[in-house]
Amino acid sequence: METVGGAPVLRFERRFAHPVKKVWRAVSEPAELKHWFPAMLETELKIGAPIRFVFPEEAPIDAIGHGEILELDPPKVFAFRWNHDVLRFELVPDGDGCLLYFSQALGGGSIGRLAAGRNAAGWDHCLGSLAALLDGRTAEPFTEPMTAIGRYVERFGLAEGEVTKTGAGYEIRFARDLVWKPCAQVWRLLTDEGFAGLSGDNLTRSEEPRVLEYATEDGVVRWELHYDELGSRVELTQTVPDADRVPELLARWHIHLDRLFAAAHGQAQPADDERAGQLAAYYRDRVR
Repeated sequence: METVGGAPVLRFERRFAHPVKKVWRAVSEPAELKHWFPAMLETELKIGAPIRFVFPEEAPIDAIGHGEILELDPPKVFAFRWNHDVLRFELVPDGDGCLLYFSQALGGGSIGRLAAGRNAAGWDHCLGSLAALLDGRTAEPFTEPMTAIGRYVERFGLAEGEVTKTGAGYEIRFARDLVWKPCAQVWRLLTDEGFAGLSGDNLTRSEEPRVLEYATEDGVVRWELHYDELGSRVELTQTVPDADRVPELLARWHIHLDRLFAAAHGQAQPADDERAGQLAAYYRDRVR
């Protein structure tokens, strides 16, 4: 993942032992794209043509996307807008095969950046399916998407918390993509399953299924859940008057949000004291 003009861009490179013309058909013709691309494309292959993206019934979202063709230079470049994002395929001859340079410019600013983990994991799988299609093989099933997403979330630093100095002390903030999980489902985890950390009469605000706020001895904790065209996400903030408590709380919430993400997708996240210690040391170095 790179940042270009202030926007996050995912880049992939693959080599295929197939001529450019064969790969071009696979990455540009809707009848071929449907075999490996995550959505069906309904369009006419000409610059400026509108595109309608239709997801299969088993997709995690129930939506129809829209875009338009931005570049079309057969058999070299094919680029188009998909909702807030721009996807670009470029093919370069390489011996008896070719190189594919694929990129996704993520729209939506800092919120769109949160989805980089799920997008990168998804494209890894899709490009593997493209390779299988070209080779005449059966594509491998995507059996552990959340594990793959988690690896990219860590690699890109998307799980890390931030701290800002305020007039009353400090504010800790985390934001995590939840891969299209409905707010109501996450709300039940926060309240019924106890992920929010509520106890006694410390609740100060509750707007089901969006906002939950309560007071602790370390300051006010606020959970916000969002679901929109960019996906679903959780945002957590905590006011902290004591600077010495900041690294420990950053490490604690980092792990807690990892557990919430896993639980939202039906997975258990066992306690890991070694990782907790590593995160505490990492955050102490960052906020020193």
